[in-house]
Amino acid sequence: MMSSRPTAWLNGLLGVVIFSGSLPATRLALQGFEPLFLTYGRATIAAMAGALALSLFEQKPPRKDEVAGLAIVALGVVVGFPLLTALALQHMTAARGLLYVALLPVMTALFAVFRAGERPQPPFWFFSATASLLVMGFALTTGQVSGTLPGDLMMLAAVVLCGLGYAEGGRLSRRLGGWQVISWSLLMTLPLMLPLTLVEWPKNLMMVKPPSVFALLYVGLFSMLIGFIFWYRSLAQGGIASIGQLQFLQPFLGLALAAAILGESIGWSLLVVMVLVIGCVAAARRFA
Repeated sequence: MMSSRPTAWLNGLLGVVIFSGSLPATRLALQGFEPLFLTYGRATIAAMAGALALSLFEQKPPRKDEVAGLAIVALGVVVGFPLLTALALQHMTAARGLLYVALLPVMTALFAVFRAGERPQPPFWFFSATASLLVMGFALTTGQVSGTLPGDLMMLAAVVLCGLGYAEGGRLSRRLGGWQVISWSLLMTLPLMLPLTLVEWPKNLMMVKPPSVFALLYVGLFSMLIGFIFWYRSLAQGGIASIGQLQFLQPFLGLALAAAILGESIGWSLLVVMVLVIGCVAAARRFA
């Protein structure tokens, strides 16, 4: 078991807070942009910012044995999750999308076992699964979870790829550093994402309202780059399975943002369920 230092949990919490705005911001951005442009554009924005950081800090290129891992990160969190969630959110509310986010901590822990060699104890899986069920049960009672089968399947695939990208990024961050992992992964996709962004460039860009533009910048700079700087650092410091449990807080923060930004209602029961989930997170951490 890796040391769960306070700095690791603080970095992880900062990452989760930033990520919690991703789904509501994506839905807001979709009011002005098509899903494909949003996917390609956010990756291009993040890749350019990451490339600038790598250049300014004179980072050496990754070793050959690290390239495959970086490609997995790129597939999971740069391409797969943003594209599939953007497509899925055309068929469901942000609240229903956050229901699937409740599976992310378990998925991340599973890939931590397969990719990073971590071995959480049996009680960890019990508390982690209990937290998932609590979050999903809460989302189902919000009354704002309409969706379709294609949307559900795309969101489920997005969660699987994201969990893989989180675990692989956490593993690589132990050697490369958190911001370097996400920056190199983003840069690997730039030769593809930049041309696709130009191909999908909106014909009526001047008609896009400012909130959608700001949402695009948020998911590009914060969801795809800045959030990962804190998140991958925390996974490397405190252990992937252990710190990954902080993701259970993301649906609550995301639902609150969805209510504030998109007008999707939530009930008073959010606080009750959140307290129960925090208890599960604390218990799971002891056995990670």
